[in-house]
Amino acid sequence: MERRRFIRLAGGGVALAATLGLGACSTRYPDEAVAAWQGPADGSDVRWWALGYAILSPNSHNRQPWLVDLREPDAITLHVDLQRTLPMTDPWYRQIVVSQGTFIESLVIALRERGLEPRVELFPRGAFAPRQIDDRPVARLSWTPGAPAPRRDPLFAQLLRRHTAKVPYDTTRTVAPATLDALREAAHLDGVRYGGTVATDRVQALRTLCMDSAKVELTTPRTVMESLQLTRVGPGEIARHRDGISVNGLIPRVAVAVGAFDRSQPPAEGSSGWRQMMDRFEGHSFTAMGFVWLSTPYAQDSAAGTTRHAEVNAGRAYMRLQLKATELGLQVHPMSQAPQEFAEMKPHYDAMHQALLGRPATEEVVQMFCRVGYCPEQPHTPRRPLRDFAKTA
Repeated sequence: MERRRFIRLAGGGVALAATLGLGACSTRYPDEAVAAWQGPADGSDVRWWALGYAILSPNSHNRQPWLVDLREPDAITLHVDLQRTLPMTDPWYRQIVVSQGTFIESLVIALRERGLEPRVELFPRGAFAPRQIDDRPVARLSWTPGAPAPRRDPLFAQLLRRHTAKVPYDTTRTVAPATLDALREAAHLDGVRYGGTVATDRVQALRTLCMDSAKVELTTPRTVMESLQLTRVGPGEIARHRDGISVNGLIPRVAVAVGAFDRSQPPAEGSSGWRQMMDRFEGHSFTAMGFVWLSTPYAQDSAAGTTRHAEVNAGRAYMRLQLKATELGLQVHPMSQAPQEFAEMKPHYDAMHQALLGRPATEEVVQMFCRVGYCPEQPHTPRRPLRDFAKTA
């Protein structure tokens, strides 16, 4: 029944859209939802200007999990927004902490553009306990006005251009090994290790690993529901939330309008919604033209095997890697499923560590695993208003 209804919906989508008043709808995101990508306005406080770039940083599920305290002059203190975590797919909060690193690196790049050299102090009140987070600060960035200006970072030019294309790549365009070498150089950071491959046999095996791990996330009820509940369909929802997974195509909007897009429960196996999810991840996985990854040494003194400092630094390295890829015209898309630590993913988590590193996660931890390739430019994802990121208490 559900499949027949969707076929009728897809086949008559244009006519139904006209009936519902959607006939002239655009797939563009609402202007206010992507206004941040025009760049921040100049102002008397350089911190707000720099933050206007930092909020554009890549982050897990576009949760934008950042809060900043600006009560101290010439300083920015960063906290995790505890209301914007992913407890089902990211139960140890590793991805959320990595996302703090991308934000920090963007801040550093932007502040240097304005002639300031920020000092970055990670976890000034102590790091979070393994597999936990709290309201203590992740980082404090401070600077001395009037100090000699640092060298500007050439990657600043890519901050407004960067985006993550979640579409199939062009399988007729190969990625040169020299391109991976350029990414390695850009991502260099003490304590973070870089790897990559464009070798055909290895790429094919990793494509399969990506799809197999995606199936686990999509067929585990609590993890797929986390994504469904963060899906924003149509300009109204997108403009209202400005976060999460934005969907603005005609058919999904019609499906929502007629009650055929149920976000209250996982799609049944074999249903049209289930098949669409699988098709989407097959497109991502099997068009990868290479892979890159970032890892950090195993921390013997941490129950999670990875320190929060290492996770932040991996995020900083990833920010630089993606900006360099943007400069080169290359797309980088995190395939976040296999590195996730929820129980059902464990076989693929272990297989990924062996495939990428040749050793278990008890010796070295994969922090980022990404496909690379080429495709047309895609729209930027929404961002919340800048002032929403200010910590008020």
